[in-house]
Amino acid sequence: MQQWKTLSKKTILSHNRFLTVEQHQIQLPDGKVISDWPWIISPDFVNVMAMSDDGLFHVFRQVKYAIDGTSLAPVGGHIEPGEDPFTAAQRELREEMGFDAREWIPLGTFRNNGNYGAGTAHLYFARGVKHVAEPIVDDLEEMEMRTLTLPQLENAVRNGEFKAIAWATCAALTLLHLKGPQK
Repeated sequence: MQQWKTLSKKTILSHNRFLTVEQHQIQLPDGKVISDWPWIISPDFVNVMAMSDDGLFHVFRQVKYAIDGTSLAPVGGHIEPGEDPFTAAQRELREEMGFDAREWIPLGTFRNNGNYGAGTAHLYFARGVKHVAEPIVDDLEEMEMRTLTLPQLENAVRNGEFKAIAWATCAALTLLHLKGPQK
């Protein structure tokens, strides 16, 4: 299979550091040219599923503007300019929950939208988390920390209680990691 080629780019909206929209002219492998392909630029981000040595998972119950009602969510946030994803994951865990972790397992890197970009998610599983500082509470959204047992986490994923795709993916990949390799 061949990649599509970008022939040109033009910014059509530069709203703020959270949203830029470009119009790309692309060429498909068969030679066809599409002159008005939308491309969305938003910051890359991290999500971290945190588990303490007692086997409890630490998540947030929160509201977000684009989600009806409340949702469960792992720790997460944008990667700062010049920051690598792992450093961002460590920073977000400490800022949002006041935790450090003994072990870090990368769960993968995923593009938010396969056709239009919209940022990249870097997902992690942090094991052996422990409280080391007070959280910095500066998010716009209301949120509260919750702890879940393994069966509660499994049920929450199964029942759609993680209402953003990156959050559900982080939780599901953590569960797969805990199951170990398939034979």
